Amino acid sequence: MQDFRNLRVWQKAHHLTLDVYYSSFDFPREEMYGLTSQIRRASVSIGANIAEGCCRQGDPEFRRFLQIAMGSASELEYELLLAHDLSILKSAQFERLLKEVIEVKPMLASLIQKLIADS
Repeated sequence: MQDFRNLRVWQKAHHLTLDVYYSSFDFPREEMYGLTSQIRRASVSIGANIAEGCCRQGDPEFRRFLQIAMGSASELEYELLLAHDLSILKSAQFERLLKEVIEVKPMLASLIQKLIADS
């Protein structure tokens, strides 16, 4: 069992989540229980699944949680696009957040592949 905080992918995912929260503070109030909540939950899910997977028994379970994190990253990518297309998220924020998501996804894929190769 390893400390998830030492994983670079978790560190990036955590930074992404903080950035998502800060960027969504100004979302319209009527979106608080809609898109704002969805975006925040998807971003939290990435780091949370990495952390939870680290505590599981063996690489197959860890890999499953990383795959869930990958799904959450893809969900977040779409929700950011939707928020941008609805003019809720400014272009600069969208580009910055999208770049962060695009950095996290290959890191997750690489770790998943490493776990497959090691098994």
